[in-house]
This record gives sequence, C-alpha cells and structure tokens, in this order.
Amino acid sequence: MALIVQKYGGTSVGDTEKIRNVAERVARVKDEGNDLVVVLSAMGGETDRLIKLAESATENDPDEREYDVLISTGEQVTISLLAMILKKMGYPTKSFLGSQVKILTDRIHKNARILKIDTELINGELKAGKIVVVAGFQGVDDNGNITTLGRGGSDTSAVALAAALKADYCENFTDVDGVYTTDPNVYDRARKLSRISYEEMLELASAGAKVLQHRSVELAKMYNVPIIVRSSFNDDRGTLVTMEDKDMERELVSGVTCDKDQAKISVIHVPDQPGVAERIFTPLSERNIIVDMIIQNASIEGYTDLTFTVSRKDMEEVKNILYEVVKEIGAERVDYDEKIAKVSVIGLGMKSHSGVASKMFAALAGEGINIMMISTSEIKISCAIRRKYTELAVQVLHDAFELDKEN
Repeated sequence: MALIVQKYGGTSVGDTEKIRNVAERVARVKDEGNDLVVVLSAMGGETDRLIKLAESATENDPDEREYDVLISTGEQVTISLLAMILKKMGYPTKSFLGSQVKILTDRIHKNARILKIDTELINGELKAGKIVVVAGFQGVDDNGNITTLGRGGSDTSAVALAAALKADYCENFTDVDGVYTTDPNVYDRARKLSRISYEEMLELASAGAKVLQHRSVELAKMYNVPIIVRSSFNDDRGTLVTMEDKDMERELVSGVTCDKDQAKISVIHVPDQPGVAERIFTPLSERNIIVDMIIQNASIEGYTDLTFTVSRKDMEEVKNILYEVVKEIGAERVDYDEKIAKVSVIGLGMKSHSGVASKMFAALAGEGINIMMISTSEIKISCAIRRKYTELAVQVLHDAFELDKEN
C-alpha cells in the first residue's frame, strides 16, 4: 500500500463528465489499497474568466486581497463536485480548501509561497479510510487571508503536500501524456521521455515548457519527491521526474523549448558607474518582476548600453518604472522590443561535453536566424531571436541534436 498524491489540471476537470472520469481513476487506485490525496485545479478557463471579472469591475486595478478571494473560488467548485461523485460511488471522501488544511503561506497576494502545511487533519482522514480532496492553487496567510500561488500553482500545492505527507510519489495528470523532447504541437517529431532529472525539468520549465510549474519542480528536488507526469485521458506510463542518475548523463541534450512571452528592454547610454545597475534592477525586483537574460555592452567614454528581457505581460509596468529611473541615472532613453522569443537547448550532458553551443549556433545560422542575446547555465543555452522564427528554430535544433532518436 502506498500513499499517493494525485493532481489533476483544468483540462482534466473541465466539466462534470471529465470529473467523473477522474473519480473513476481515483477509485481504481483506491481499490488497489492505496491512500490517496487528490489535488484539483479549477475547470479549464475558469480562472481566466474570474480574472476578467476582477479587471472589468475595477478598470484593471483590483485590490490584491480581494482578487485572491475571487480567483480562488474555481477550485472550490471542482473539489466539491469530485467529492460528491466519489461519495455517490460509495467511497468515503472529504474535500478541503487550502485554508482548512491548512496550507500556510507568506502574505504576498497573487504569487504567495508556501511556508508550512499542517498534516494532522489530512492524516486523520486518511487513517479513517477516506479519500482526501484538496483545492490546489490556494493557501492562507498568518492573518487568515486567502492567498493564491500564481498560475500553475496547483502543481506546487500537490508537490508540497506530497513532501509534507512523505508520500511515495506525486502523479501530475494533465492533457499531455508525459514530458517530450519539445512541444509536440510545435514539432511532430518530438519524442516522449521515460524519465528526466529534476535539474533538466527545472531548466525546461524556466525556459518556457508548460508541463510543470517551475516552483513545483524546485520543491520536488528539495524534498526528493518523485513526480510522474501522465495524461488523465489514457493509461500510458508517462514520464518520471526524479534524481539524476548515470543513465541520464549519457544524454547530451534532452530537450528544446521555446518561450514567446518575452520582451527585450534596452537602456541606452547608461553612465558606467558603480551602483547604476542596482538602481535599474532594484525597483523591478520590488515589484516582483523577473528579469531573465542580461547583457551589458563594453564601456565607451564612460557610457554603456544595458539590455535585458522580461515577460511580455510585465512590459508596461517596466516602462512605468524605468521612465523615472532613466531620468534619475542620466541615461539617454529606453528602447522596447516585443517581437522576440527565447529558444533553449537543455541537457545534463553539457556538464561533460563541449561543442553544444557551436552546434546550436551553426544550426540557427544555417537557417538565417540571427541571435540577439545569449545566456547559459551549466545545462542550458538560451538564445533570444525574432519571434517569427520560433517554430523553425525549435525544429532545426531538434533535428541538429537528433532528439527524435533514442540514445
């Protein structure tokens, strides 16, 4: 008998028929003698609908506390429906909100981080033989305020619960049947991986892959929680996300990913003095704006240009922040470019093999794709390119590293 945490995303619980499908899957696992905690997202599209309501009611300026109260309601619907169906099928079940469990977070609304989970209530229900259903995406701060964990936060809820409960593993059910070498919707030669390391999955998630939320993989790595990514619409084995092993090290490159949600910001003619970069980036950090790639040109006569990328959705806020900063530091102007994308190659084999960067650059050059910016980590190389070349770049790189072939 195992203790299993299962998470079902919005597409898996999109209507009552799909929720019945989830109930049948949960029931089969329970019949095998396992203890089960099930974490649910809101129905597909529901969170977006609630966000639009909030923005419409407040002219795009909702109070953050009340915003979280509103957009957390989607999960309450799905957990109650699943519990009702399971009970109707004869399975003792109890549903809980994040505040009831309780999933304690910090006080940052819209993107809270989990601090602690009280497992006493869940363990008591499991010992009584019940299936426990928990609302994903939501928690509560130390003042009793409802908080939400950011988009994709149900992934983080599930892994955090698995870690706190010392579950045997966490199954993440979604509309894809595993982790692929690239997005199958972008390239039909993508190959499903049987397993992938936490490190590679972290880089894939941060570089644009939508399979798992980045923070959920960080937690899984920290607490060594195995994650199995599976489809809720078939019984395929899926992909195991786990610790690095020797077999994984043979993979030079494991995947290619892309992110079209990028904008390039260039601060022109910046005084090349100590503290200037801090004055540019601190206000962005204070507004929880994540900066990705950063390049500073060589200093010429005491001035330089500083270029970086942010999520495209943050660009208007960045404009407002930098308008004052540029005047304060004596820079000339700020240029903005929304028509870019990031394409990345990822693989543990980069730790011990050379030539990956040159092969990547040659493949892009062969198709006339210009590289605007480059950033690297130990197991990732990312390039900023024109957005119109995104799909072509992914396909070219996938072919260059022969990712459709088993090693």
